[in-house]
Amino acid sequence: MSAETTSLQFSLEGIGDVEDYIWTNEGEGSLPWDRYSHVFDLVQKGNRSFRDSHFEEAINNYSRANNIKPSDPTILGNRCSAYIRISQFLKHRPPSASEYRPLNGLDPTTHAELALKDAEKLLSLCSNSVKSYLLKANALILLERYEMARDVVLSGLQVDPFSNPLQSSLQNLERTTASLIGRSHGRPERTDDFDCTLCLKLLYEPITTPCGHSFCRSCLFQSMDRGNKCPLCRTVLFISPRTCAISVTLNNIIQKNFPEEYAERKSEHDSLTNLGVDLIPLFVMDVVVPCQKFPLHIFEPRYRLMVRRIMEGNHRMGMVIIDPTTGSVADFACEVEITECEPLPDGRFVLEIESRRRFRILRSWDQDGYRVAEIEWVQDTHPQGAEDQADTEEDLRSCLNKEVMMPSSQDPERFSFWLATLSERRPSERLELLCIRDTRERIRRGLIYLKADDQGCRVQ
Repeated sequence: MSAETTSLQFSLEGIGDVEDYIWTNEGEGSLPWDRYSHVFDLVQKGNRSFRDSHFEEAINNYSRANNIKPSDPTILGNRCSAYIRISQFLKHRPPSASEYRPLNGLDPTTHAELALKDAEKLLSLCSNSVKSYLLKANALILLERYEMARDVVLSGLQVDPFSNPLQSSLQNLERTTASLIGRSHGRPERTDDFDCTLCLKLLYEPITTPCGHSFCRSCLFQSMDRGNKCPLCRTVLFISPRTCAISVTLNNIIQKNFPEEYAERKSEHDSLTNLGVDLIPLFVMDVVVPCQKFPLHIFEPRYRLMVRRIMEGNHRMGMVIIDPTTGSVADFACEVEITECEPLPDGRFVLEIESRRRFRILRSWDQDGYRVAEIEWVQDTHPQGAEDQADTEEDLRSCLNKEVMMPSSQDPERFSFWLATLSERRPSERLELLCIRDTRERIRRGLIYLKADDQGCRVQ
């Protein structure tokens, strides 16, 4: 589906030209003349580029000038106009154009958000300037926030009730609002124009790329796990899940006109991110036991997808190892929680993990390339050992020769696992500790392992 069908052709006021920089450097905030001369030259170069429709070059010059002289109203206003012109161009560019002249860079929504940021700062500096209100309203229009744009225009008309650009903007906004209301009364025909070309289902949380193609958010980033190109026209995309916003207008059209199908798609999406109490996605790597903390680097496409879904849900997954005796996943595993998640620009993730509780796998299956399991939670059958913990503390301190942070004596099962983490064990030994359901036996083994490490030998 193209961007032309998802955005309204809107005439923006007050961005036809930019302001020339006045040669004056007096009063508060004045600069040394050599630096001021450099700022003046940068703004003039930016203005020439703007008038030649080289908006990216203009933004570069305005940004360099802003670094030298921040919060200058002329620089902010001109850069805001350039951001708006780029966003407007990308928004109305037909998808077919990308097949002949692919574009790289930021998407129209990001440019509009940058324009809004400059406009808000300019408005705080020049609250009596009509242009400040016009620029902010234009940025909001490009972000499809029409009610907010209308409020800004009305505020501007209180400053200057006779401003022709503001009056024209208000008329355009009222026509647009009426058009949107009128569309909502007559539902469009359900055609494949509203389908994602990757999953062939109704678009859910649609994203329109800079090249003009629309996909489900999850489908697009699942495709980009294997390469950062548009799945249709192969244009290189510089977008990420963190910064890419869904197409508000297209999403609203779909939600209002196809509510039943949209609800089905939402339910389908929620079932992938919130599996329920007895289902958990599996990361097949190693054996972990409760009370461990460690970093994790996610780079495989299937696990990138899994992590994105987990971070939309409860931030939890299971960590399991392949049992060498059976060649399949082990029966016992441990739930871990993602406490920190840092997405990298190329789609990888750096995670901080804390292991929580163990479970037994009843059955497992493949889902979109990674494993999902039906599980039952496991606890010790005889969770005794508080007195064993008290008896163990002196031995433990003598082994470590220092004070250590121990779990509460009210939770001997947790203490037994914590004790096991104090020594490095083979995966097979950690798996045995997960399988044991006798707290005293686990404490006994943990203490033996610790003493063996202290003596510089391994228990066979």
